[in-house]
Amino acid sequence: MTIQAIAASSGVQPGTTAAGTAASAPAQSMDSNMFMSLLVTQLKNQDPSSPMDTNQMMSQTVQLSMMEKMTELTADAKESFSLQMRSAAAQIIGHNVSYDLPDGTKGSGVASSVSFAAGTPTVAVGGVNVPLDSISGMTAATSPTPAPSPTA
Repeated sequence: MTIQAIAASSGVQPGTTAAGTAASAPAQSMDSNMFMSLLVTQLKNQDPSSPMDTNQMMSQTVQLSMMEKMTELTADAKESFSLQMRSAAAQIIGHNVSYDLPDGTKGSGVASSVSFAAGTPTVAVGGVNVPLDSISGMTAATSPTPAPSPTA
């Protein structure tokens, strides 16, 4: 007995609707608007003979406040990390760096410039744009030793 996949027999591809349009992804997180909407709905639909416990309501309000602060903290941490990456990338210019790209390419050279166009800064090393997180080592740039000046 042969069993066929449901998607194959229905003609609907995964991630699309029967009309062929992309299906919207379900929300994976609760935001403060959804939280407040649920709280207001709960208050509207409560039984008048046994209203919501004020301790429970305060607990939910505190949870909302904590969620908002955690969201702000997460955004601040992401911004701080981004600034640290940009600062680190800028300090690499002029130094000898070695790198290992995800495709297995290894190389080294002097970092000549940095681009902040993508999410991760990229460093130009000998004509190759290397993502900052692929740089595996850095040494001070070697400068030619100046010839000693004659003394009289």
